[in-house]
Amino acid sequence: MARRNGAPEVNAGSMADIAFLLLIFFLVTTTIETDAGLDRMLPPMEPPEEDVVIKQKNIFTVNINKNGQLLVEDELTELKDLRAKAMDFLDNGGAASGSPEYCNYCKGKRDAESSDNPTKAIISLKNDRETKYSIYITVQNELVGAYNDLRNREAQRLYKQDFTDLEAAYLNPETPETDKEELKEKVQRIQGLFPQKLSEAETSSNN
Repeated sequence: MARRNGAPEVNAGSMADIAFLLLIFFLVTTTIETDAGLDRMLPPMEPPEEDVVIKQKNIFTVNINKNGQLLVEDELTELKDLRAKAMDFLDNGGAASGSPEYCNYCKGKRDAESSDNPTKAIISLKNDRETKYSIYITVQNELVGAYNDLRNREAQRLYKQDFTDLEAAYLNPETPETDKEELKEKVQRIQGLFPQKLSEAETSSNN
């Protein structure tokens, strides 16, 4: 009678190679989501060649406390009123007629105690360490919206088109390069009329 052999052995010599190939496959094909964050341009590290004197009236202060309340220019303000107040400040044009800082396109109150010119106006945003992130982002959106509304107004006056549409077309990768050159000039011109100077002051531990 023939003798039975033991159970056949499985050749595991190539298992390590297969595992290695699977590891490479998953590393190559797996996508990792990343937080895009906020689109903000940081100032250059180089110190200015000369000291820049900023008049207090050219600074628009916005403070957010830990309860989400807004203190705008030392006055308690509702969120729904923030954009209008920021626009009034940016569009004030308080410099005297005939001075180098006079703004001939501003339509504000021309209050001598408020900002001289949109190019001089700075919005200073400060928040408490315990401020909710959602409130902080909402306030930032309202301030950026103030800039965009004023830029839209000037773009309509000069080009019969909103600035936001011009900027979107310029940033669109499908826009032909020949059109981008013209769009770039328009976008930069409008940005120069109302440059976005949004300064984020150091966060405080309590307000």
